Amino acid sequence: MARYIVMRVLLMVPTLLAVLLLNFIIVQAAPGGPVEQMLSRIEGMGSNATLGGGSDGVVASGDATRGTRGIDPVFIEELNTQFGFDKPLWQRFAIMVGNYAQLDFGESFFRGQPVTDLIVDRLPVSISLGLWSTLLVYLISVPLGILKAVRQGSRFDLWSSALVIVGYAIPGFLFALLLIVVFAGGSYLNWFPLRGLTSPEFDQLSWWGKIIDYFWHIALPVTALTIGSFATLAFLTRNSFLEEIHKQYVMTARAKGASERRRLYGHVFRNAMLIVIAGLPSALVGIFFTGALLIEVLFSLDGLGMLGYEAVLQRDYPVIFGTLFLFTLIGLVLKLISDLTYVAIDPRIDFERRES
Repeated sequence: MARYIVMRVLLMVPTLLAVLLLNFIIVQAAPGGPVEQMLSRIEGMGSNATLGGGSDGVVASGDATRGTRGIDPVFIEELNTQFGFDKPLWQRFAIMVGNYAQLDFGESFFRGQPVTDLIVDRLPVSISLGLWSTLLVYLISVPLGILKAVRQGSRFDLWSSALVIVGYAIPGFLFALLLIVVFAGGSYLNWFPLRGLTSPEFDQLSWWGKIIDYFWHIALPVTALTIGSFATLAFLTRNSFLEEIHKQYVMTARAKGASERRRLYGHVFRNAMLIVIAGLPSALVGIFFTGALLIEVLFSLDGLGMLGYEAVLQRDYPVIFGTLFLFTLIGLVLKLISDLTYVAIDPRIDFERRES
């Protein structure tokens, strides 16, 4: 198993390089880069704008406005140098990879902060949404799937399937809008806050008050994420248990007089849960980073999804590639953890022999 782990860790390196290279090429080919973004900002400042040079990249040049006499070519060259575009593509990519190998993601073009600090500041929001939503999804889906398998064909199975399908058909962001309208001061009730992860007076609250305030703020976002995510897992659990229930070893256990509870949790559960556990990394990453983007926008939550989205709009390359690198690395690590959990639950699985 140690050999398999080492191989998987080594394979992460070319995978990260391939993902970074592909996105580097795509982003560089996209129109409206950082220099264009900066020039657009200067254009909006009017004829009295101050332009580029010095430590912060600005020099006084009263007649160098884009909207009247045009930008001074010297200033544009200074911007290119400031953003690193005076170097060829391959050299910029090589420098980026070298820095990322040291976990140095550089500094944001437009925020004036290291990318690492921006990620650390936004991480608590994404962790809150991702972990609580994933926990609720599994706490709801697994028992529901087991119950549906045990009561296959019953009214409960049919009606619960209909409700789950309806919940799956409604996008998470649409359900979030419904929650806002009904419960967050829209057209009906005003029970929950609409912005932020905590209240402005959070630091003055007692420890118990802080806990209540925290869950009060994340209640609606987590509910919206959970509703849109548990349907697939519920049906996956149901089908996995149904497949195991009809296997020969379960029939043999029934013939020997084993109770239904013992057959279900002593024999079926371990084998049926393998496929459910396999989906944990993808579910966690999906909720953690991608599924939460629109939820963060709707509830004004400054998480990693919002950070990446704003960076794409601003063409803030260090933030784009820094968050992309982090997302990919976490996904690869979670996939490896999933494989190790496979082996822990069922020792018959030998990934090392399969790879060889």
